[in-house]
Amino acid sequence: MNQVIHETAPAKLNLALSVGPPRSDGLHPICSWMVTVSLLDELEVRPLLDGSLSRYAIFWHEDARKRTNIDWPIRSDLAVRAHLALQKHVGRELPVQMKIAKRIPIGGGLGGGSSDAAAMLRAVNSLYELDLSNEKLATIGSSIGSDVAFFIAGGSANVSGIGEIVHQHQERRQLHAVIVFPQQLCDTAAVYRQFDEGNSTAEIRAEAIEKCRGSDSMQVLSESLFNDLAEPAQKLEPVLREHIRESSTLAERPAHITGSGSSLFIICDDALHAEALAETLEKQMTLPAVAVTMYEPVHEPIAR
Repeated sequence: MNQVIHETAPAKLNLALSVGPPRSDGLHPICSWMVTVSLLDELEVRPLLDGSLSRYAIFWHEDARKRTNIDWPIRSDLAVRAHLALQKHVGRELPVQMKIAKRIPIGGGLGGGSSDAAAMLRAVNSLYELDLSNEKLATIGSSIGSDVAFFIAGGSANVSGIGEIVHQHQERRQLHAVIVFPQQLCDTAAVYRQFDEGNSTAEIRAEAIEKCRGSDSMQVLSESLFNDLAEPAQKLEPVLREHIRESSTLAERPAHITGSGSSLFIICDDALHAEALAETLEKQMTLPAVAVTMYEPVHEPIAR
């Protein structure tokens, strides 16, 4: 058995997100073009002797740009829940020592918790040589959080249902962007409740997402992106509207909210453009801003 596993847990951007009205169980169907990007949490997992109690530690990486209190009960953390779900699936204890060094902000719509959970599933699967397929890990992950199935393989994909249906893209374009971190945090449940107040007849716009993917330039792509949760997020946190206006003016192209917010992103032409724009936005807006590129997974994609 390997003695230590290191995994990276990338953030995601919802380049386009369409949301439908809630189902009878209260969950919202979605269709989203998601990509993983090079803003990474780092996970380390070591095995412990049989009969040992697992130990978990979560802390901010020394170069994390936005930090908030890590004050939730440890067993409510998605990575810990992923470990417990995997133990339940195989029917035995898999004691580990886990450390997560976080860079992905909390409450920013970047999927950090779900990505950590997916990384935990991959790591323990490898550590204990369980030989579970990515499809099985994705199924286990879907019971933990709506984005976990996507993060099992990452890359670029259309994600639908309530996050459990992942269709990965074989042809992938290079992507560069800047992510801006507002001070405000967005509660996902509250954003969806706000969405429900004015979207009782909302429909999933899968064709609009495919049209976005067919854009032939970064400028056209940037102008075609959309997010059905952007307006609800801005109603709950009105300062986001001003941040979008200011960053769009400085960038001379649209700024977008990812997921349920609060993080903003701007599509760039190349790496140099992204680095220069991040520096400008951070200086002018006095908010943390980082240049990212699409993050390609090194593990096998989900074959669905």
